[in-house]
Amino acid sequence: MNGQEASDDSERPWWESAVIYQIYPRSFQDSNDDGIGDLEGIGRRLDYIAGLGVDAIWLSPVFPSPMADFGYDVSDYCGVDPIFGTRDDLDQLIAAAHARGLKLLLDFVPNHSSTAHPWFAESRASRANPKRDWYIWRDGAPGGGPPNNWTSDMGGPAWELDAATGQYYLHSFLKEQADLNWRNPAVRAAMTDVLRFWLDRGVDGFRIDVLWHCIKAEDLPDNPVNPEFVPGMGEKFRVLQRHSTNQPEIHELAAAFRALADGYGERLLVGEICLPVDELMRYYGSAEAPGVHLPFNFQLFEAPWDAGVLSAIIAEYEAALPPRGWPNWVLGSHDAPRLAGRVGDLQARVAAMLLLTLRGTPTLYQGDELGIGRVAIPPDRIRDPQDLRQPGLGLGRDAARTPMAWDESANAGFSGAEPWLPLHGSWQLHNVASEDRDPASMLTLYRRLLALRRRSAALRIGDLRLVASDEDVLQYERRSRQERVLVALNIGSETRRLLLPAGSAIADVLASTHALRTLDGLLAPNEGLVLRLENV
Repeated sequence: MNGQEASDDSERPWWESAVIYQIYPRSFQDSNDDGIGDLEGIGRRLDYIAGLGVDAIWLSPVFPSPMADFGYDVSDYCGVDPIFGTRDDLDQLIAAAHARGLKLLLDFVPNHSSTAHPWFAESRASRANPKRDWYIWRDGAPGGGPPNNWTSDMGGPAWELDAATGQYYLHSFLKEQADLNWRNPAVRAAMTDVLRFWLDRGVDGFRIDVLWHCIKAEDLPDNPVNPEFVPGMGEKFRVLQRHSTNQPEIHELAAAFRALADGYGERLLVGEICLPVDELMRYYGSAEAPGVHLPFNFQLFEAPWDAGVLSAIIAEYEAALPPRGWPNWVLGSHDAPRLAGRVGDLQARVAAMLLLTLRGTPTLYQGDELGIGRVAIPPDRIRDPQDLRQPGLGLGRDAARTPMAWDESANAGFSGAEPWLPLHGSWQLHNVASEDRDPASMLTLYRRLLALRRRSAALRIGDLRLVASDEDVLQYERRSRQERVLVALNIGSETRRLLLPAGSAIADVLASTHALRTLDGLLAPNEGLVLRLENV
């Protein structure tokens, strides 16, 4: 299940055998005691990151921003917000990461800019302004109101009336985030210059925010009404985003991004694309016009935590990959509830083993290696605009963005001041220093799995084959030219049988989510094992 025979690392780009670690800069480490994380703070923790055994860092946005959506409303694509430091600080961080063998990716936000961006200020100055067409402006509907029925992902209409010019501008997210018009060649040229600016400064690639949103249907027709909509789903689901996202021309844009990145050598493009598998695969592009290297695969975020479902997801995804398309997997992010909160403490250990042993490039989100579970955010501490605009729907993302806990000292070693968001409730237990001392901790498990992955060609670049398993068990074999590895994951809370592939025997136990024990042909409840196989 791979489409090609496994080959040595030397024959592959760096990112195929890499593990990416996502950092949410506001919440990683504060160096100046203002309660907000910054670039210098990240620099102080690079040895921790390198010591985990990951290969690359992805930073959520650090560009100048009014912070209406905490950096995803960019007001200068070529600067650094003073909250995080300076451009020199970012240059130093890139150099310090490279000195430790770490790559560094920035978060590129092409679909929209802040309404505080100088481009938008010019665009809204008058209908005749040369930059008017850099954004998407339209007259209201003939009977009054917005130009069409498109909805914002943050709730409410996707249009805002500008009283001064009498037209509406489009915003797929907050009204402070105006959508750029990517059908305008001048916009493409300006944003290409942004990418080139950072590539010239040594960044190793980009995660591209909401890539599938960037092109809209040219005549902006109404979206179909969603017949399955109910109010508790969130306003964005009121219509089906048929004309406001995922237009055919987006693949030309992705190919242009790829051509630019490839001109700089092995630079990585990761596309945020929330679409069904068949549509997701189109973002790999073709042999003639390659797209992004890794269209983000979010399937494990919302999947029922069930062995049969997980097996079907893996099989469907692997079968859908185009020739030379490399898989990737994600279990946590700044937009998703915490992994341990979703599946529970015991299964979070199994999930860690799943993430780090599947074929492809995994992305690990900061703090998941500590086993942070559900986090309660008091109403008066809510900061997420998505939650504030649509209260009570469970859409808040603050619980995934709470500060990293480093030790048992005040504010968990994150800051000398009160953090911008509260710490998770178990921070005195789930922190780096405490878990570093505990050989059975989640942090220790992640380090062992990452070290194993680095040693094992089968886990880094080997083939994957799902194998027969007992009820509630997910099993797959990873195989390279020299090595066979079986991963067996008990997704349930009952003891189950460990079934070996025909003609195989266990040569060694490489990793376990439990304390090492004598194997007896069974999997304990919530147990995961990585086993080296030999032929018999």
